[in-house]
Amino acid sequence: MWASYRSVTVLSTAKNYIMTSNSTFTHSYRTYIKPREYGKLKMKFWCSNNVDSTWADGSVSRANLQGGSWRIEAAYIADGGRLPDGSVVSGTQVPLTYDSSFSKLVIPGETFWSDAITLTIPEGNYLAFTWTITTMDAGNSIPFNTEGLLVSAYDAPGHAADQASSDLYRRSANCLVLPDFIGYERVCAKHITFLGDSITQGVRTRLDAYEYWAAHIAEGLGHSTSVWNIGSGWARAYDAASDGAWLYKAKQSDEVVIALGVNDIGTAGRTAAQVLDDLQTIVAKLKQDNAAKMVTLCTVPTFNFTDSQELAWRQVNDSIRQHAILGADHVFDMAEVLSQAAPNDNLLNPAYMASSSDPHPNGEAGLAIADAFLSWYGNIADLKEVSYE
Repeated sequence: MWASYRSVTVLSTAKNYIMTSNSTFTHSYRTYIKPREYGKLKMKFWCSNNVDSTWADGSVSRANLQGGSWRIEAAYIADGGRLPDGSVVSGTQVPLTYDSSFSKLVIPGETFWSDAITLTIPEGNYLAFTWTITTMDAGNSIPFNTEGLLVSAYDAPGHAADQASSDLYRRSANCLVLPDFIGYERVCAKHITFLGDSITQGVRTRLDAYEYWAAHIAEGLGHSTSVWNIGSGWARAYDAASDGAWLYKAKQSDEVVIALGVNDIGTAGRTAAQVLDDLQTIVAKLKQDNAAKMVTLCTVPTFNFTDSQELAWRQVNDSIRQHAILGADHVFDMAEVLSQAAPNDNLLNPAYMASSSDPHPNGEAGLAIADAFLSWYGNIADLKEVSYE
């Protein structure tokens, strides 16, 4: 299945949180997505009832935490029109099925595909995905992504998936509830997955702008290259090194670009040796899955680290630049693109900061990273010698 379907969007739908409630509930979620291509699209959706990566201190949500039991009451894709206002174009909604059923009971830890479905999206319009979900028990239920939203999303109480209007729908607050993979049937020359944290996800860039670096790279590479962004806010290298739900996703591609380490150093307080060991484990696991898989390791982006964190950051990046991670095919120096000139290279270029107090890269930084990456990527001599057929 993975060989035939490729991600229709550069939006990350990685899961870093889980819904928790004192009682059962029924709720509807509608999200607007800019597809990489328009026209008639044959699509399939893959879901994993597992959390990919750790959120904050891990007290509520952590990598590989299983979701609870819940039921998909109904799911639809539709032409979302040109304005993501909570409504969809009347008459365009097409229901999803799961093994020919319009509903699906999801059990803890389950992964599953929808059946294939076809929809035509006019040039410049959004793809709208809507579903109604009922939780079966109190407590933990649906894994989802929580962060500053990068796309327009709405939610409504009760059964509202089938309605075309925006009635009852309200703008969602930091709650992106989507399948893990939104795929369309596409023959591609190569398939690249971007595995990273909030910097890869694109957190703090503008709503519906698709101005983070993975999005710009996808645009530069064109439609013949499949791009799947699985960046996840607050994620750590040790989440991926656990070889669970998140790394499984990265294993589905020919190439993997890894940009991890910021949260290991800045949030988890891990040492350089620990971060390097986790990166080595990630690369080894990817190569064990497929020795021909091309793995690119990015230097850890600068995040205005100081003191012991700066020292760990420098040690990790020195080792990455010296190709100390065995099995990594290439190194892309992302930190060099974002940093101020030495000796202040531990600090982000002020023009690239999301705000004066937030070192998340903004849209300008996303473009700078993408330009540097595309130039670097195009000059890798052995790329032309690799067959992806």
